[in-house]
Amino acid sequence: MKSLQEFLQNFFKNKGQYVFFSLLIAKICGLISSIAVVRMLPQSDFGMMTIVASVFAVFATFSGLGSSQGFLRFGAIAEQAEEKEKLHQHFFLQGFLYHLILSVLFILSSIFFVQKYGDVLLIFIFFTIRLIGFYFFNHIQSYFRVYHDNKNFARVNNVVNVLGLILIIILTYFFGLKGYLLAISLAPFLSLFWFFKYKILNFQRIKLQKKELWSYSFHAVFTAFLSDLLFSLDILLLGFLLNENAVADYKVAIILPSNLTFLALSMLQADFTKIAKNAHNQLFVKDYISNYYKIFIPICLVIFGVSFFFAKEILTLFFSSQYAHETQVFLILVITFLMNMLFRNLFGNLLSAVGEMKKNTIISIFSLIVLAISAFILVPKFQILGMGISVFLAMSFSGFLGMFFFWKYFKKLG
Repeated sequence: MKSLQEFLQNFFKNKGQYVFFSLLIAKICGLISSIAVVRMLPQSDFGMMTIVASVFAVFATFSGLGSSQGFLRFGAIAEQAEEKEKLHQHFFLQGFLYHLILSVLFILSSIFFVQKYGDVLLIFIFFTIRLIGFYFFNHIQSYFRVYHDNKNFARVNNVVNVLGLILIIILTYFFGLKGYLLAISLAPFLSLFWFFKYKILNFQRIKLQKKELWSYSFHAVFTAFLSDLLFSLDILLLGFLLNENAVADYKVAIILPSNLTFLALSMLQADFTKIAKNAHNQLFVKDYISNYYKIFIPICLVIFGVSFFFAKEILTLFFSSQYAHETQVFLILVITFLMNMLFRNLFGNLLSAVGEMKKNTIISIFSLIVLAISAFILVPKFQILGMGISVFLAMSFSGFLGMFFFWKYFKKLG
C-alpha cells in the first residue's frame, strides 16, 4: 500500500464506504436531533438533560466492561470461524452481566444531582433504559466488524439512527422532554432485530483461559472512560461552576465542531481490523499514516477556512440568532477537533489497533488532569470561553503525546 490511489482502493475493497456513510448518517442524525431538541425544549430542560447525558456518556464507555472492544480486537486476529464464535459467546454473556451491574450504578449516581435539579431522577431512569439497549447495539456492531460484514454494520447503524431521529422529532414535538426521553430509550433496542435474524443471541457460557482477553478489554474500557470523560467533564464542570444556561450555550457551540471527527473516525474504524493484522508491518504502517495525512490535511484546511469566515452565520443558521454571539468559543472548538483528526484520533486508534492500549490509558489520565486544572483556572475568569481553551489544551496535549508513543512503537518495528 504505497500510493494514495492504492490506499483508497483497499478502503473500498474492504467496503469501508459502507462504514463511512453509515457513520455520516449517524452524525447527520445526531446533528439534526441536537438542533431540533435545542429548538423544541426550554433552555432549562435542555441544560438539565445535557448534564445527565454527560453522565450517561461516562457510564456508556464502561459498556460490558470492554467486552465489545475485546471481542473486536481478538476476533479480528482470530483465523478460524469457530474461534471467533467462541470469543463472541464468551464476551457477550460475561459482558452483559457486568453491564447490568453498571446500569444499577448509573441510576444510583442520580443522588448527586437530585438536590440541585429536582426533576432529574426521571431523566436518569430513561437514560438507564437506554444504557441497557446500548450494550446490544455495541455488541452487534463489533460482531459484524469481526466478520468483515460492513454492509450489515451499516444497516444496523442506519436503522437505529434514522428511526431514532424520527422518534425523537415526533415524540419531542408532541410531548416535550418526556417524549424525547422515551425516544432515546427505545432507539438502541432496534438492534435486537439483527440478534434474532442471525441467531446471535446466545446465552451459552463458555470459559476461555486467556487472561489477556479481559486485560485488554479492561484497559480499553478504562481508556475509553478517561477519553470520553474529556468530552463530559467540560459539561459537568460548567454545570457545577456556572449553571444550566451556560451549559446550554457551551453545548450549542461544541455540537458542530465535535461532529467533525466522524470523517477521520469512519476511515479508522473501517480499517481497524486491517491495521490490527498488519501491526508489525512497518512499511504498511508508514504508508497508512502518509496516505491518511494526504487526505485529511486538505480537508482540515478547508473546514477551518469556512468556519473562520462564516462562524456567526453558521451558528445563526443551525441554532438561531440567540447563540450567534458564541463565535469565539466556536472557533476555538473547531480548531480543537481539527487537531484531533490529525493527531489524537489517528494515533489513539493506531495504538489501540496494534495492542498498545496501556499507552492510551496513560495519555488519557494526563489529558484529563490538564483539562481539570485548566478549567478550574480559566472558567471562573472567562466563563465558557475558558472551557473552550481548556479543552483545546487537553486535546492538543493528548494528540502530541499519542504521536510520541506511537513513534516509539514504530521505531521498534525496524
